[in-house]
Amino acid sequence: MSDSPSRNRRTICLVALGLCLGGMTAGADEQALGDVTPSLIRGDQTPADFLDIIGQRTKARWRLLFRGPPPTPPTDRGRAALILGSLMADSFLIWQAGDSQQFRNNNQEVLSYCRTLGLGEKLLPRLMAQGKMAESNEWKELRHEIVDSHQVLIRMLREQKDDDLAVLIDLGLWLRLLEIVSTVVVENATVDVRPLCIGSPVILQEIRDDFNRLSLPKKDEPLIKHIGTAIEEISVLWRGPNQIIPSAEQVTKTHDKLQEILQALEEK
Repeated sequence: MSDSPSRNRRTICLVALGLCLGGMTAGADEQALGDVTPSLIRGDQTPADFLDIIGQRTKARWRLLFRGPPPTPPTDRGRAALILGSLMADSFLIWQAGDSQQFRNNNQEVLSYCRTLGLGEKLLPRLMAQGKMAESNEWKELRHEIVDSHQVLIRMLREQKDDDLAVLIDLGLWLRLLEIVSTVVVENATVDVRPLCIGSPVILQEIRDDFNRLSLPKKDEPLIKHIGTAIEEISVLWRGPNQIIPSAEQVTKTHDKLQEILQALEEK
């Protein structure tokens, strides 16, 4: 993940959420979040760790969440960055499923989008190494490698002053992760699982903060503006007393809105 302080706060919250949900019941209230032992909270969580938590708390059928190939990389670099982020989220999803062929297929799409952003040759050796790891079922090593490649990509973009693209990749990644998770939650809509739909209110706030770091010209683009509006609508759904024990309707509306965002990314 990126090196920003906000990202570190988000990852700490993931552990708190996982520990908290382990002891939650249908009668849990906001006090549950205050019962987490601070010494058990770490700040090094990744998208892979996030999906680990989901897998531990639900009966996630990861393979059913695979998607078809993305569209041909667009000339719009902002849209390309968002889709690339979503493809990187798919790397973590496919890792959870342990599907080597699907991983290699997805990596080819990641490479195509990296080339669109001018980073293909720089990341090609890493992506080829990842494909070989998947083919050899070196899943432990591959987990570390896909986490590192995300960090390297974000760092490269920031070094060449493409801060907006770095933010959009992270937005695409987390919006796809939450779309995946919300699908799992809708299919396992028990009361104690529903809070996983957005990971936690803090994670949702950090996504809003990511969006707000975009430059004003970028935020005025129609697609980006649409995504910002959708993120705000999801945030409104999760304000108030129903954060810890959300309703089924709240979960369904969140899932629908996340799907709408992902579909908008791929529309020409």
